[in-house]
Amino acid sequence: MAKIALIVGAGSGISAAFARALHADGFRVILAARNTDKLAQLADEIAGHRAEVDASDVGSVSGLFSDLDHRFQRLDVVLYNASYRTRGAIVDLDPAEVKRAIEVSAFGGFLVAQAAAKRMLAQGEGAIFFTGASASVKGYAQSAPFAMGKFALRGLAQALARELQPKGIHVAHFVIDGGVLNAERGRPGDAARPDNLLDPAAIAHSYMAVLKQPRSAWSLEVELRPWVERF
Repeated sequence: MAKIALIVGAGSGISAAFARALHADGFRVILAARNTDKLAQLADEIAGHRAEVDASDVGSVSGLFSDLDHRFQRLDVVLYNASYRTRGAIVDLDPAEVKRAIEVSAFGGFLVAQAAAKRMLAQGEGAIFFTGASASVKGYAQSAPFAMGKFALRGLAQALARELQPKGIHVAHFVIDGGVLNAERGRPGDAARPDNLLDPAAIAHSYMAVLKQPRSAWSLEVELRPWVERF
């Protein structure tokens, strides 16, 4: 029986690379996002299943997992990759946009992790991964909402690891500390220094390495940065 992986906040960068890596390792992959049209090509490439979800909405997340319960017999891996940014000086920020950033980046992570944990606890095994950012550990000027959401997501991961890992569920948080190569988002890289940005495939390689760790030496947090990144 193929193992099942769910990626929430699936797109063209890190999540797509992780989906390909999972597929190559024999997983059946569910790609979940608000807009699934953009995932059609990737889903065809990996024979994946697309699912619409608003990760910040309780009913939408509940519906997603109920549908997966009917389609699949288990859930082995979940990656929470969704986030939302709004930038600006503190005096100019729109409170509604700030609320949205926290709901998507953090509250959605809680909703997805809670639903996944219920199923994985019944199995006695599984893995829940969270994609973090530089903002998970350091706030930047005019980027308070993103830092608020990512700090909260990191705290969630730490708390869940201490609660769930003794019950067989591996929880890991990945600090992506640097720009990520993604031509679709205007980051095609520098021909003179092709590895000056984080390569999504390289990030996925690290995700897979953590996924395969023996439980006697599980990582809770991994920081990834390109070799030219300043600490």
